Amino acid sequence: MSLLRRFAGVVFTPPRTFRSLTERPAWVDALVVILAAGAVYSYLVFPFVRQDRLRTFEASAAAFIEDQGRAQYDEAVARIAGESRALGAFLVRPLASLTFFLFSSLIALGTGRALSGRGHYLQVFSPFIHAGFVTAVLGNAVRLALVRSRGSALHLATSLAGFFPDVPAGSAGYAALSQVDFFVLWMHGLFGLGLAAAFKIGTGKGLAISYALWLLGGLASFGLAVLGQGFFL
Repeated sequence: MSLLRRFAGVVFTPPRTFRSLTERPAWVDALVVILAAGAVYSYLVFPFVRQDRLRTFEASAAAFIEDQGRAQYDEAVARIAGESRALGAFLVRPLASLTFFLFSSLIALGTGRALSGRGHYLQVFSPFIHAGFVTAVLGNAVRLALVRSRGSALHLATSLAGFFPDVPAGSAGYAALSQVDFFVLWMHGLFGLGLAAAFKIGTGKGLAISYALWLLGGLASFGLAVLGQGFFL
């Protein structure tokens, strides 16, 4: 099955497509698309993200200067302004995405085999990569359009954070709301279909494994976001 047919199948005929992917796992070309799409998105939204961070930092400038001093404030502003656009987009983002898919697939494999004793790694990894089309390609396309139209990468309407504009960016509440993203939930729903096909278990069990992974990943992201509040601000 060609890459384009697989992409269309993920969106329009997911049960049949994911059954096919577990029977004949394909992943190299899909992985390249996923990583490239994420890198391009990161590169294009970087100026908006940096601008958002500088604005948020400036809003708390008085308190920061009083606590840390003017020199520390100027150094923090210079550090944000001097961040490498290409390094984050074309090295950090792809490596983070690849690590996420590799280890999440490993966790899903261990859980699924505990339930059924069937399935192997590529039967999990391939569906997960293809489920990622909806967030890395479709989701990022929508997010990019929203960012460019609004001039900001904060409170995007693809997540719950977009419906609570009064929640401060960088806060624990904002971090929690941002984890509930429509495209990410869609991706994990599709992945659940793939897990059900890979392990020959019921769809409900496949979805349970997938959304448990989403919850685990969301908690980890939330923790990192809370720990990184000072860096954001």
